[in-house]
Amino acid sequence: MKGVGAVGVSEVFTGWLVEFGEALADRDTDRVERAFLDDSHWKDLLSFGWSYRTDAGGRAIADRLVRAWHDAGAGGIREAAGRTPPRQVRRFGRRLIEGFFDFDTAVGRGTGLVRLVCPDDDAPPLAWMLLTTLQELAGFEELAQTGLEYARDFAGPNWLDRRRQDERYADRDPDVLVVGAGHAGLTLAARLRQLGVDTLVVEKHPRVGDGWRRRYHALTLHNEVQHNHLPYLPFPATWPTYLPKDKLAGWLEAYSEFMELNVWTATEFVGAEYDPAARTWTARVGGTARELHPRHIVLATGSVSGVPHVPDLAGLSEFDGEVLHSSEFTGAAAYAGQRALVVGTGNSGHDIAQDLYANGAEAVTLVQRGPTAVISLMPSGQVFYGLYSEGPPVEDMDLVAAATAYPVLLQAYQFVTARMCELDRELLDRLRAVGFRTDFGDDDTGFYMKYLRTGGGYYIDVGCADLLADRKIGLIQAADIATFTPDAVQLVDGTTIGCDVVVLATGYQNQQEGIRQRFGDSVADRVGPVWGFDDHHFMHNMWTRTAQDGLWVTGGSLLDSRFYSRFLALLIKADLAGLLPPVRPLDSDRLP
Repeated sequence: MKGVGAVGVSEVFTGWLVEFGEALADRDTDRVERAFLDDSHWKDLLSFGWSYRTDAGGRAIADRLVRAWHDAGAGGIREAAGRTPPRQVRRFGRRLIEGFFDFDTAVGRGTGLVRLVCPDDDAPPLAWMLLTTLQELAGFEELAQTGLEYARDFAGPNWLDRRRQDERYADRDPDVLVVGAGHAGLTLAARLRQLGVDTLVVEKHPRVGDGWRRRYHALTLHNEVQHNHLPYLPFPATWPTYLPKDKLAGWLEAYSEFMELNVWTATEFVGAEYDPAARTWTARVGGTARELHPRHIVLATGSVSGVPHVPDLAGLSEFDGEVLHSSEFTGAAAYAGQRALVVGTGNSGHDIAQDLYANGAEAVTLVQRGPTAVISLMPSGQVFYGLYSEGPPVEDMDLVAAATAYPVLLQAYQFVTARMCELDRELLDRLRAVGFRTDFGDDDTGFYMKYLRTGGGYYIDVGCADLLADRKIGLIQAADIATFTPDAVQLVDGTTIGCDVVVLATGYQNQQEGIRQRFGDSVADRVGPVWGFDDHHFMHNMWTRTAQDGLWVTGGSLLDSRFYSRFLALLIKADLAGLLPPVRPLDSDRLP
């Protein structure tokens, strides 16, 4: 594409948008098709059909979009207000024009983003990627947009009195019960509060943020701070690039207070039964004799699951030393002078092994159960996470990131992974030399696609790789273990490695098993697996309607939770407002 100035970029974008809008208004499928490349992609987040869906190919997009546009009563397409102006960017090896637009539907307001390719000749620009998203429901705009007033009453309760009364739920049930006061639960609760939805969050730990606070002493986030802002309250500009876990925990606790969220701490969700006739749950929570009867329950109990995975290791029951899951590991100081075995080579396994080594463990050995994708924090981490450093507001960059269709995402990850492997070649060669098995996916899409597909299988190196390569931390393969003995692990070749403590950094079970524990087999089987890609290349049963009416799941990274909490909150509000059609599990237009 020829370089164009700012005025030229705006003119090209506006010209395409006007033509596109007129073609949709005229229901002219052929003209709509001519606005797209043959290999184009369209992603929709709730705008048309209350689901997450992707379509590919100019004709297929035109056929469905024209029908969906008019079924939804859509119109009023226009350049987006308050968004980053159209700009020329380079993405995926192409020079593109990227611009935001707004539109209306019968139920609310949407925002879209389009990536245009301009041929080198004078031909009109064509859309390569189109994203459409529902941003708000008509008549149910966020409270912050309509203005909040506090009425002063000298003879009555003040603001704090009202907050304490609101938190007690002495005379009412919440509309929504959120299980878990980590970043996923709190961001959703904040969104729901802004939509006027009465929401109670229950947290089993004594304090908000304990899910982070209680993790191992050295934990620091591996991605940069600009990726991780929470809705409504971004982190201060004075904060470090990589957030320590206790700093994040404190922020979550403050966030719940600043956003006036109703949270019951030291209160564990035990289970619930659903009444389909009344469309309400009977929920039981520990720490109180009350039963709650919310319309909706949202599980926000972990990134992918809250149930630790404990593998069956031969002879481990005969081991006399301490055995604990990584979720129980709070720090290495207590293990100074001891011999430690850490099972698992993901982020937690490497970090825990490094923590033990740095705090004077006599010997530390990592057990590798499967090949692991390893990248350096610097420089490879910066290559991968560079998008959010471009300058536009995080809300705009979230849409930019979301606009990339799955097939293009695979190609982009393959390109970036190849680049990172080249940057990390020396490190990877040194790891392989000591027997460490690396793997960047069957399709070479790298560490982040492994996260999206399985929830783990990668390590962003902050120093442990060098310790392994220099043999300061030992390495054995799980397949080489014959059995555990009371004070050692014995290998198949007869070698024994003395051991005092075993840390199982072995991840978590699928969230479906967490559902099974709390709701029973019938509900868990009805919902199915959680996480991993569905047929429309979105996460199975995440941030969307499940096959169990009134049951939802949220989680993922801080970025995932920030972005998708908007759509999950809109779905729940739409249901409470009577806008959402009944659950139809086999309808792919409503359930992804």
